[in-house]
Amino acid sequence: MSRIIFDIETAGKDFDSLDKGTQEYLLKWAESEEDIKDVKESLSLYPLTGEIITIGMLNPETDKGAVYFQAPQTQIAPFEENGIRFETGSEKDILEKFWSTVKSYKEIVTFNGRGFDCPFILVRSAVHKIKPTKDLMPNRYNGSHIDLLDQLTFYGASRRRFSLDMWCKTFGIKSPKEGGITGYDIKDLFANRRYTDIARYCFGDIKATKELFSYWENYIKF
Repeated sequence: MSRIIFDIETAGKDFDSLDKGTQEYLLKWAESEEDIKDVKESLSLYPLTGEIITIGMLNPETDKGAVYFQAPQTQIAPFEENGIRFETGSEKDILEKFWSTVKSYKEIVTFNGRGFDCPFILVRSAVHKIKPTKDLMPNRYNGSHIDLLDQLTFYGASRRRFSLDMWCKTFGIKSPKEGGITGYDIKDLFANRRYTDIARYCFGDIKATKELFSYWENYIKF
């Protein structure tokens, strides 16, 4: 069975760059300074107020893959580390590379891909008028998209939804968070042009997802 694991990193737009109507809409329910801060810091969570800055992909059978990432106003030549190719491009470029790759695989594997990565990819692709080459959101029970968050909560039977980092700690998997970077740091890293740090962090998430997938497939899946 051909499978591909993928993960994305996103960055929100500068709140002050948004038009007045959008700002007012986003702050409609903000009642305190803390609420306003939360709104401004959550722009990376939605494809209408953020964009994809990194997409990482890995074939778990071959350990070959790629990380496509934005690096505005810099010149970073493509490079390879441990069988993973790192390439830069615009958001449109990295989405086109993603769709060109993912179409060749029968199964996709993610962690919270149904709730975040896939909808984000689909909407941002539509923004750039890029047509999908694969159904990323099939019926959740048909097995062509294995979302480990779905699987490890048994499709909601277990109500608490734990993070990838928590699952890694439970099974003794090295978490990418151990490197001192978390998803909350991405916006500042991007603003400070630490593009390759973001790309490597994204691939760290993918490696952790691969190990978690192995635990699920060998010891939980029946």
